[in-house]
Amino acid sequence: MSRVNWTNEKLFFRLLKNKTKKTYWSNIHELRKRPCQEVFVMASSLCNSNLDKQIIVGIDVLAQLGVNKRYNQKLTIDICFSSLKKTQTPKVLYTILSAIGHNNNSLKKKQIQTISEFKNHKYSDVRFGVVSALMGIESELGIETLIKLSNDKHNEVRDWATFSIGSQIEMDSEIIRQALKERLNDKDHNTRSEAISGLAQRQDNSVKEILIDELEKIDNHGSLILESIEVFGDLSFIPLIEAQIEKNKNTKMINEKWLVDCLENLKKHA
Repeated sequence: MSRVNWTNEKLFFRLLKNKTKKTYWSNIHELRKRPCQEVFVMASSLCNSNLDKQIIVGIDVLAQLGVNKRYNQKLTIDICFSSLKKTQTPKVLYTILSAIGHNNNSLKKKQIQTISEFKNHKYSDVRFGVVSALMGIESELGIETLIKLSNDKHNEVRDWATFSIGSQIEMDSEIIRQALKERLNDKDHNTRSEAISGLAQRQDNSVKEILIDELEKIDNHGSLILESIEVFGDLSFIPLIEAQIEKNKNTKMINEKWLVDCLENLKKHA
């Protein structure tokens, strides 16, 4: 019988017994498509457990309960922050912070402060959870925290924190630009590309020469660079893109459609 026809009780039972991630997330997604009081109560009761697995199942269900509109979102946030006050393992902390990230459209200053207190946690998964929880929030403290994490020792944390301040908020300031510029020489390609993208979106002239240099050595990992050139909107890139299209006919280093689309979108600025 398909899990679509399983009862809520059976899905929760299977979740607590799951041994593979694929089956786990299939059951989580099925429950998330059932926004009702019964599922909410069953999930929230698990969050009061002393067992990591039960807490994680409860939080994972509540995180996106309701496909378009969250069911009992305010109560879900209350549960998450209540759980943060307790002593939790890194895995549980990561789950809670990630869930907050899916429901962070109305966070209060005190709640942002609580999240920010985990920015120095010894485990990178928890610090990554902080980035997830604060993503898209235009709060001075939130941005200050993300800027700190954009300089994290862990590549993934740095990458996503840079993405958060570069592309997920519209706020612009010298502090934000400086944080992005500090990542322009990052050893991690993704982090560096996100820094370039964030500066291009803010029309920072310091990024022009970098974009030209990146265009010269672009390959199939360079779609974000082309997007940055489009956003930057400098018409002097038109002949450079045209030259790259000709060059690419021999090298086949990049998807030709990406180059053509970039050229066409640039010409719209003319």
